[in-house]
Amino acid sequence: MEPAPPLDVLAGQAVIAGFEGREAPAELTERVARGHVGGIVLFARNVGTVHEVADLNATLASSAPRDLPLLLAVDQEGGRVARLKAPVLALPPMRVLGDIDDTSLTDRAARALGAELRALGFNMDFAPVVDVDTNPANPVIGDRAFGRDPRAVMRHAVAFLEGLQGVGVLACAKHFPGHGDTELDSHLALPRVRHDMRRLRAVELPPFFAAAGAGVASVMTAHVVYDALDPDVPATLSSAIVTGLLRDEMGFDGIVFSDDLEMKAIADSTGVGEAAVRAVGAGCDAVLVCRKAELQEEAREALVRAARDDAGFQDRLRRAFERSVRVRRMAPAPLRADFVRIATTIGSEAHAALAAEIAARATPH
Repeated sequence: MEPAPPLDVLAGQAVIAGFEGREAPAELTERVARGHVGGIVLFARNVGTVHEVADLNATLASSAPRDLPLLLAVDQEGGRVARLKAPVLALPPMRVLGDIDDTSLTDRAARALGAELRALGFNMDFAPVVDVDTNPANPVIGDRAFGRDPRAVMRHAVAFLEGLQGVGVLACAKHFPGHGDTELDSHLALPRVRHDMRRLRAVELPPFFAAAGAGVASVMTAHVVYDALDPDVPATLSSAIVTGLLRDEMGFDGIVFSDDLEMKAIADSTGVGEAAVRAVGAGCDAVLVCRKAELQEEAREALVRAARDDAGFQDRLRRAFERSVRVRRMAPAPLRADFVRIATTIGSEAHAALAAEIAARATPH
């Protein structure tokens, strides 16, 4: 077993950061170099040309200590959640693939997307959505889900995650334990799911069991309260849900990410530092703080203080670090932009033909 790094690095590796602009701020690359950031997630605000994205990712990856490979992630699901636009492969909403119901096509779509993400220097896609879309009034999931039947979601989620990971891009099953039957958007408020355990085990949970069984690299928690699991706190902050259900019952041993701690479902009631400590204490391995540098540092410093004051928490943070680094080493981000690979992968004839095939087979709504 490798010796644990200093507490400032141990805590920093649990922070996944976002930033403004199309160039990496100097203060961010400095924090990455010190080991005070474990990963970066890019949004549309960070995306220029494909060459600019590849250069940005290479700059970030090469800033990290060699023994702590940086996670470079993006939310590239398809449909309305796609941070990268043309000439990157445009996939439709996952509902389209679910309705076509050809898992081999879903696998090919994920492999093509993954190849393009890899060419751009990403080593993680925060996809697929594994929620079951059972509520027509849901403002945030809808056609991001593969379907309304948990069995269909299971089949296609597994095909998609296996396709991504088959070409070297880590996948993420979200939003655990299920965001499909909510009427509020957790970006804006704290939703609550009132179903009993029988319903959760029949509908919401099976796709996550399937994803865990298929070896998905990571799971992202939902900022949602589940009355039957833990009526007092959202899943992100619940040890009963993250440790008891996901770790102990499902046997999941990949990375557990919190959703963004700047979202109002958490931020309106809990400061980012406190939320980071509570999330890691509940069993999360890494927390997303997707915009503000000062809040990312607040999260890291709060984790350091908690680890310094509590040996049990320090052990929890060390185990989170070991798990996160182990998974990240499975798919290290490239340290240099490969423009030949970009030219032969992005917008290739094969990928254009695949997009045309999906469009031709899609069922009109």
